[in-house]
Amino acid sequence: MLRELSIKNFTIIDNLHISFSDGLTILSGETGAGKSIMINAINLLLGSRATDRFIRTGAETAELEALFQITPESRVSGIMQEHGYDPSEGLLVRRIISRSNRHKIYINGRLATIQLLNSITENLASISGQHAHQGLLKEEQQLVMLDQFGGLMSLRTKVYKCFHEIVPLIRKMRNLNVMRNQQTEHISLLEFQKKEIVAASITPGEDKALEQEKIRLKNGEALYRAIHESIEDLYSAQGAIAERLMEVKKNLDKACQIDPELFPNAESVAEITFRLEDIVEELRTYLKNIQIDEKRLEEVEKRLDTLAKLKRKYDGSIENVISYLESINHELSGIENISEKIAETEAKLSDLHGKLSKHVLRLSTKRKETAKILGGKVEKELSALEMSGTKFQISIQTISTDQNTDSNLTTEDKDISETGIDRAVFMIAPNVGESLKPLANIASGGELSRVVLALKAILAETESVELIVFDEVDAGIGGGVAEIVGRKLSLLADHHQIICITHLPQIAKFGNNHFRISKNVSDGRTRTGIDLLSEEERIKEIARMLGGVEITRATIDHAREMLQSK
Repeated sequence: MLRELSIKNFTIIDNLHISFSDGLTILSGETGAGKSIMINAINLLLGSRATDRFIRTGAETAELEALFQITPESRVSGIMQEHGYDPSEGLLVRRIISRSNRHKIYINGRLATIQLLNSITENLASISGQHAHQGLLKEEQQLVMLDQFGGLMSLRTKVYKCFHEIVPLIRKMRNLNVMRNQQTEHISLLEFQKKEIVAASITPGEDKALEQEKIRLKNGEALYRAIHESIEDLYSAQGAIAERLMEVKKNLDKACQIDPELFPNAESVAEITFRLEDIVEELRTYLKNIQIDEKRLEEVEKRLDTLAKLKRKYDGSIENVISYLESINHELSGIENISEKIAETEAKLSDLHGKLSKHVLRLSTKRKETAKILGGKVEKELSALEMSGTKFQISIQTISTDQNTDSNLTTEDKDISETGIDRAVFMIAPNVGESLKPLANIASGGELSRVVLALKAILAETESVELIVFDEVDAGIGGGVAEIVGRKLSLLADHHQIICITHLPQIAKFGNNHFRISKNVSDGRTRTGIDLLSEEERIKEIARMLGGVEITRATIDHAREMLQSK
């Protein structure tokens, strides 16, 4: 049950805080005042996708916060406890939407993921707005409603899990059969490739080392001359750098006897002299190892050519060639056991197919039974909503098998999907004497609104949600029908917390609490406000909703009479 809602810097809302009560809460206001923004905010707090377009102009972040009272022993309570939350404290959800797209979610003060938020709020509330009306026209949503009403969701979940266990096994079996069919040729190719790579005796980094050796071999004379001359200049020639450094050292030693502050400089020169001797020794060693060997150069180039061919053939690098050899060994090992793997996979498929067939056939039977019951209940509810004589049936159709469908995904010549073997189509005939047609083909806005309300009223008996939000429940209706819809919402509010956004006074008068959402311009900015109405303020709001340029005494009296007659 929603107790508190705070909204800050969200579209045209600057800063709002609302406290909700039990029963039926009405939200009304002029068109464009921000009523639907409230729905967007609640949807985000229940786990819908965030985007920076919701952030108010001039702000860097938008913040939403809601406090829900959680019923002990409810499904939401159990999920919270599984994740280390104490449901007796309530559920506090906070979302921060950032222009940098680094959005944050907090649950009871702890940073959380969108997946965790969705799992906790999945059974917390039901939003019936524009998308609910559109969703009702989709067959997949109609099938979900049927399963919810019939208490078939657990069986449907078994079908889903079994289906998604069997699909990877089917894929594995196909791959194994392909491997078996191509086994002889494939093994021959793998063994040839293995022999070729093993015969080359390659080592990681070998090509880079050989490339460097090739450069040295091709430039041996130039290297010898450069190193020899460097040694001469540094150490061997008359007036070499080492000899001159020794003279500098002697002069500084003499100067140190006069001024001891020069000792560090003298020591630095000594260090340079010693280091120079080390360098010369290293260069002499390098000089001895310089090769001018045409035969060795030919061997290196031949080896590099062999490595280049292997690299071209096996994905571009020595490391990839080695990795490919490992994959060959692994695949050859697997092929040796292919018959055993096929037998093992076939056994698993047979077992899973038996379970899946059992589940989908049982689910299909129960759906047909449930469809008759739900159809009758919807007709009864629609009659109470001024659609008497309307026929409403749920057609359960099975999907015929496609020739290309794997036999493990069929049963009794019917294709199996993750939802079973059925499709559900809501059929309606709003006028006496008309034939039944799919709901998506003929329902008007007003008819669709009442069908949604009828289904919500029926599903409320089986749904565990405590909060139901209605937006656009009044689409396409008015007058006496609106009053009947309002009365139905009032009855629903005896068992659920109901929040209803409406333009119709005939619905608004049934509210236990009534908020007015208004929009005003202050300091060049549009701001949305919300006020809980007193009895007198409510009379004025009902009068405004009744219409007219001016609210007259007669309109006020009419509004007061409406509130007293509910």
